[in-house]
Amino acid sequence: MEYNYIKSLHLIFVITWFAGLFYIVRLFVYHAEAKLKEQPEQDILIKQYQLMQYRLWYIITWPSAVLASLFAFYLLYLNPNWLTQSWMHVKLAFVLLLYIYHLKCHQIFKQLQNDEVKHSSNFFRIWNEGATIILFAVVFLVILKSAINWIFGVVGIITFSVLIMLGFKFYKRIREKNKE
Repeated sequence: MEYNYIKSLHLIFVITWFAGLFYIVRLFVYHAEAKLKEQPEQDILIKQYQLMQYRLWYIITWPSAVLASLFAFYLLYLNPNWLTQSWMHVKLAFVLLLYIYHLKCHQIFKQLQNDEVKHSSNFFRIWNEGATIILFAVVFLVILKSAINWIFGVVGIITFSVLIMLGFKFYKRIREKNKE
């Protein structure tokens, strides 16, 4: 029974962690686009986005990452046999990628808090797909418990992401053409 409670808490905080990662990058997109606006709109928007990013990052995303990790370690303590499974090794590799992604988002967050916009909104739209790919891989690994079958899910989401990006570029061209 204890295992199921801890598993439930782990899952809740994984969900809120990913929600925070998805939304923080969306705020990065808006922040980058606000930088291209005229004054005083630029200052007003950037100040608001910095506040929203700060609250999201430190009140939801970081605490969720820490709690999801603590509950995960506790689950592994309760059931150490998971560490003998090959699918778990692959999952842990993706979790390591998730930590790296999270830390890179933290670096970008700090830059934007210091009013340093080093990337375009298009870069951030593509960057947002990183968390999606990791999420798909981990979910397929956990549900299928196979170190091989997760590949089909990841290939599918990569293909889907490419199609969305192509659709975005196509829509952007149509929008620009209609402005003229």
